[in-house]
Amino acid sequence: MRTHSQAVQDQFDPQARAYLTSAVHAAGPDLQAARELAARSLAAAAEVLDVGTGAGHLSFTLAPLARRVVALDPSAGMLHTVRGAAAERGLQQIETCEAAAAALPFAPATFDLVCTRYSAHHWFDLPRALCEMRRVVKPDGFILVIDLLGDDHPLVDTHLQSIELLRDTSHVRDRSVAEWHLLLREAGFTHIEHRTWSTRLEFASWVQRMRTPEALVTAIRMLQTGAAAEVQRALNIEADGSFTPRTGLFWGRCADDRVHL
Repeated sequence: MRTHSQAVQDQFDPQARAYLTSAVHAAGPDLQAARELAARSLAAAAEVLDVGTGAGHLSFTLAPLARRVVALDPSAGMLHTVRGAAAERGLQQIETCEAAAAALPFAPATFDLVCTRYSAHHWFDLPRALCEMRRVVKPDGFILVIDLLGDDHPLVDTHLQSIELLRDTSHVRDRSVAEWHLLLREAGFTHIEHRTWSTRLEFASWVQRMRTPEALVTAIRMLQTGAAAEVQRALNIEADGSFTPRTGLFWGRCADDRVHL
């Protein structure tokens, strides 16, 4: 029987290249906002930790603003892809580290910014991972979290989480805006602000990227077509299965923060 950690690696190791070229992951208003916030807040010699880097798009975005970026992920396949893509882009300040979010192999107060994008919904112990991120960030440092959001309405959220789990068995949970604020405060971050965006997920590429078995693809479509009208409207479920959840960006720090979104 596989552990959750093994399930994550089994899911993502073979698909690293697909995530590098994924339109959803390679671009978006969240990356532009992340770059703007980092540009306003970080010194030129900043050190950045990107936790659950995946194919490295957040690291690529922030690298020109930092002296050092550590792209961390438990998937060796993802990190191999990151190293190749960073070399192609001439981003020599990016280094990789194979590790889990809940056990970061760094000394306390090492980084000026700790960040993560589209990864936290896979983490088995999210509170512990956030405490680890708080441990390794400097006392006046920043945190940046970007992830798909859960829905505030229980019926809509149940359908969203079910669709996510059927598509990817390593999925744990999309957290709501309120949950993220609470989790970040409890981990020791303050002055938390957020933005949200609609994120359309084109169905065919979404399931193909994760190599979802056909039986589970059928189950997702049955769940979507059988959903109540309120669910279909909230998620904007289209005839081909494409749908539109929301992405959230959360920015906070450990001391007074005069940077606003």
